[in-house]
Order: sequence, then structure tokens, then C-alpha cells
Amino acid sequence: MTLIQLTKRVLVTIGAGSCLWASAQTMPDTAIPPHKSAVILFNGKDLSQFDTFIRGRGLNNDPAHVFQIENGIIHVSGQEMGYIITRESFHRFYLRAEFKWGEGTFGERAGQARDSGILYNIQNEQKVWPRSLEFQIKEGETGDFWLTDGAALTGSDGKRVTGPPGSALNIGHLDKGPQKNVVGFRNTTGEFEKPHGEWNTLEVIVDDKVIRQYVNGKLANTGTDPFPTDGKILFQSEGAEIYFRNMQLYPLK
Repeated sequence: MTLIQLTKRVLVTIGAGSCLWASAQTMPDTAIPPHKSAVILFNGKDLSQFDTFIRGRGLNNDPAHVFQIENGIIHVSGQEMGYIITRESFHRFYLRAEFKWGEGTFGERAGQARDSGILYNIQNEQKVWPRSLEFQIKEGETGDFWLTDGAALTGSDGKRVTGPPGSALNIGHLDKGPQKNVVGFRNTTGEFEKPHGEWNTLEVIVDDKVIRQYVNGKLANTGTDPFPTDGKILFQSEGAEIYFRNMQLYPLK
């Protein structure tokens, strides 16, 4: 996609499962709005809550096993562009999950900074990439917002940003330093990720008026008046090996 860089902040966090939560750094409980019981997006056994989409192959056709379950964890090979997308749509929620990077980078992103993301409020489907707001997961940029194919958000500076049709627009996270698109890159300032190979906790609060994204308990980005305001959620395969676990979503009251 065409990348148009701006400056801003993002929030994302996804959490999961049982005792694993206790070891993860989390944002203050007071930051989480009142919510209902958890919706378990991933049960550790299968992808029954998701459909799979692979570019050039279509829906639920993954012969290369880009998405696999290994020991209760979703292993994303990154070897083909695509995603798993929830079968259910959501409106106003708190999402928590964990990720860590693998080793491989592939295709057009071979040797470049490892890249993935969580896209939410998805209105149209079955393409790379659908209209949505994104919690960027990328070496040196985790916590950025991406606005894709007409999605819009007002940044904390008061500027309204809209992703161009068929492309995307970036809002960088707070304190973001200069970037290098090389594998293993880490920011000298505003780096929220843990060292390579360690698990990171992502959290995002999505409301009609405000979105806040957190990385390892730190507020990374915030915006207001999002468009769209509801939809499905997807987890990307974007040229880098990555692992996801402990995905839970809490509808807000």
C-alpha cells in the first residue's frame, strides 16, 4: 500500500488467557471502561471464530498453512499476504492480546522491518487491505495508527486524517523517532516493544468517540471521532513471521 507519513499516537493491546496475564505489564485498571463478560476470540485449539483470507487464493483457502495452531498459539508464517478475520462484528469494545516476532521475512518485505497489525471496525472484506482502522505492529512503529481505504480519525493535534481510497495513511505514535525499514530495527526514542523474541501486550479501547491504543501498558496513541465505528477485526500476515496468543474482547457497557 502507499504510505503517507504523518505524526501521531496509537493504542493497541490484546490480552489473553489465564495465568499468562499476571506476568504481562498492563495499563491501569482505571483506564478500562465498564465492560461486559469476555468474548473469547481464540480458544487455543482452533480458529472457529475466524475466516481466513489469502491474497490470490480467496476466503478459507490456505494450502500453505500461513495460519497454524501450535501449542495454544497462533503461528503466522508471513509467507503470503492475508489475514484471519472474525466472523462476528463488534461495536464499542476493549481488546487485549499478546504477540511476539518470529524470525522470517518474506517476499516484498524480505529483509525489511517485521510488519503485521490488528485491523478493526472493518466494513468491507475479502481484499488486502479492507477499509479499517489499524493498530500497527511493526518494528520501530508498533502503536501507530493506519487508516485504510476511507477510514478516518481525528488525531490528538485536532487534525482530521482520512485514508485515501485503495491506500492507507499513517499517524505515528507519540515520541516516535526516525525510522529505518530494516529487519530488527528498534527506535531510539518512543520504543514500546520488548526485545525481539519476548511477548508484548497490546490493548485497544474502541468507542464511538475515542480510541486509545496501548503497548505493554503504555499509551501509544489516541484519536477521536473514528470512522467506521463498528465492524469485524482481523490479524495480519504481512511478510513477517509472528505469533499471537491470549486474545480476548470485552464489549463496553
